[in-house]
Amino acid sequence: MNNEELVKRVFASFARQYGGGKPRCFRAPGRVNLIGEHTDYNDGFVLPAAINRQAILAVRRRPDQLVRLYSDQFRQSTAFDLQAIVSDPGASWSNYIRGVALVLQSRGFHLCGLDAVVAGDVPMGAGLSSSAALEVAAAAAWRSVAELELDDVDLALICQQAEREFVGVQCGIMDQFISTLGRSGHALLIDCRSLGYEHIPIPEGISVVVCDTRKRRGLVDSKYNERRRECERGVALLSKRLPQVRALRDVTLRQLEAYANDLPELILKRCRHVVTENERVVRMVDSLRRGDLAEVGRQMALSHLSLRDDYAVSCTELDAMAEAAQGTQGTIGARMTGAGFGGCAVALVQTALLGDWVPAVLARYRAATRIQGETYICQAADGASEVTPEQA
Repeated sequence: MNNEELVKRVFASFARQYGGGKPRCFRAPGRVNLIGEHTDYNDGFVLPAAINRQAILAVRRRPDQLVRLYSDQFRQSTAFDLQAIVSDPGASWSNYIRGVALVLQSRGFHLCGLDAVVAGDVPMGAGLSSSAALEVAAAAAWRSVAELELDDVDLALICQQAEREFVGVQCGIMDQFISTLGRSGHALLIDCRSLGYEHIPIPEGISVVVCDTRKRRGLVDSKYNERRRECERGVALLSKRLPQVRALRDVTLRQLEAYANDLPELILKRCRHVVTENERVVRMVDSLRRGDLAEVGRQMALSHLSLRDDYAVSCTELDAMAEAAQGTQGTIGARMTGAGFGGCAVALVQTALLGDWVPAVLARYRAATRIQGETYICQAADGASEVTPEQA
């Protein structure tokens, strides 16, 4: 389904659910991370790109404090009062919107009630950040409809806080940041400590291909939070020797090697991934700027090995998909992407060879796993915006 069809579908669904006047429509994209995995919550560097798959909210302002929600995907309704926001375990998709409302109000913003329909085409559980897309779309809708004075960076931070404090996932800032600040044709280099960012052009003739293993994982139930605690333990131990260390961002590989004996083997491996991954992000950005595509591919391959061996967040299916992509003509680089334990790999591929590339990769993956994978050929997209059917 293309963007225009998706927007028209959400408008039609809104009319069926609520009738009356025409709603306004807000979109926020999912994302794929080209490199820089599990570095964001360690104050490090990441290089995501927003993709042309998105969450969409069709909304109409209400005169009261009631928020009525309908999911077009789940065919499910739920509602809450802005003065008494609690989670809904029976409609867990709505908790991302509830959390955004709660955090906005905790920061002093006055919200209005809404009638809203939720739709989207970001695959859930695939590591493409469907949750952040929904949060950002909701925040963007309230910002406009309730006329909130809220810039893009603060909007992303509010959405991150909602996911951490209301949903319970101790995520970094990357997903919400790229969903808000993405730019067509570019990746976004983010310094997750300073929140400085720079748009990095993706060279012409290269496509971003998301390779879905079709193995799903629930992020809250995964070992994501466990990995974060392991990194925090590493920082605590290293700071005894290096008082200036506040996060793994502050540790060089030479320092880590010098004090390796102070760390349990497992913690050393986790720290080594983060420290070397930050270095790989910087090298890959430099390689993209110089047009050194061979080095881009090398850094992506090293990232996958580090995620597999040191951070232990890959799985049989992700390894098989990355290997299938890396071994197919036309691939510049490939690696797992997202939190891990399932989901997707990402590949940079010569656009001219995509016709043969896609079936070859899927055949290799199927031969290795007996699973029929799926690919999404993506374009780097703009961040959150209001949209009409004519603009889709």
